[in-house]
Amino acid sequence: MSPLTAAFTAVLDRFLHRPIEGLDLEQIRAGRGRTYPEHPPFTWVTGPVDRSVGITYGTAPARDGYDVPLRIYRPRAVRDADTDVPVLLFFHGGGWVQGNVVMYDPLCVHLAAQVRAVVVSVDYRLAPEHPAPTPAHDCIDATAWVAANGKVLRADTSRLAVCGDSAGGNLAAVVALAARDAGGPLLRHQALIYPGLDQTLSSPSIEENAEAPVLTRANILAFQRHYLPEGADRRDPMLSPLFGDLRGLPPALVQTADLDPLRDDGLRFAAALRKAGVAARATNYVRVPHGFASFPGVVPVGAQHRAELVQELRTHLYAAGGGGAVTGASNGAATRTGGGAHTGADGSPLSG
Repeated sequence: MSPLTAAFTAVLDRFLHRPIEGLDLEQIRAGRGRTYPEHPPFTWVTGPVDRSVGITYGTAPARDGYDVPLRIYRPRAVRDADTDVPVLLFFHGGGWVQGNVVMYDPLCVHLAAQVRAVVVSVDYRLAPEHPAPTPAHDCIDATAWVAANGKVLRADTSRLAVCGDSAGGNLAAVVALAARDAGGPLLRHQALIYPGLDQTLSSPSIEENAEAPVLTRANILAFQRHYLPEGADRRDPMLSPLFGDLRGLPPALVQTADLDPLRDDGLRFAAALRKAGVAARATNYVRVPHGFASFPGVVPVGAQHRAELVQELRTHLYAAGGGGAVTGASNGAATRTGGGAHTGADGSPLSG
């Protein structure tokens, strides 16, 4: 890691990050409301909130009658009459237990402004009060509602993509599987940021990076205890998309962090997508830990990560003809860009 990143993660782990395995339910609930102030020095870490994007609110009906809250981001430059903008559904991270939509304002407003899209961030219910499959069902149902309500959103919901980080990346992949199986809605793209995709924890990086900064193997086990029902089949694709039938899924961008227990989940998933005939671009960012997308100001590759994410989403959401342009190394060949590391089918990182 760079000295700045190392110093920040040390402070994060020592003073700000309370390991989930040491928290009771009351403490977990208390931590869910945490947000970051929108002024320096905090924005030096998280990135500024782009004021060119307006934020509104809505709800989507879940299958059990619950109204799933939505946080909706729309570029102010896009007039209400401009209904040609695509839609990006975003699912936040936090191990299915923690996190909230407000924490992701810096990233979501950036995506709305730079992709020129309406971003809908889904405030799905959290474990342990709502273990699997409720969080996934909330995300699936919210996606279906968004797809059917382009007039309400003043957007073109025929151009729809999903994105999420960590547990949210898992949920984005689950939504893509569910949409494929249901025959719709048609998704143009899935962008998965250091996703957890294998509940069996069989990826080599789980042990290699067991004591990594920000996220440890012990943290992951604690999240699983809260999220997974007793006796759950850990290879069920609704929990572990890596073990699903991946044929016919939308093109994917999978971004991983080299110093992350979940690194190989993402790399294995990208390789499995390619094997199933799905275009998938995998980028392994070296010398950064899990969660780096949330603190771009102290990560040298922060700007590159966001630029790649924006470009991939723009390419697919604005592609002519509907189904999605195919970009990236669909044949597993490695490519290089300055600062990060693209990986080939073997998943080996190339230092930038």
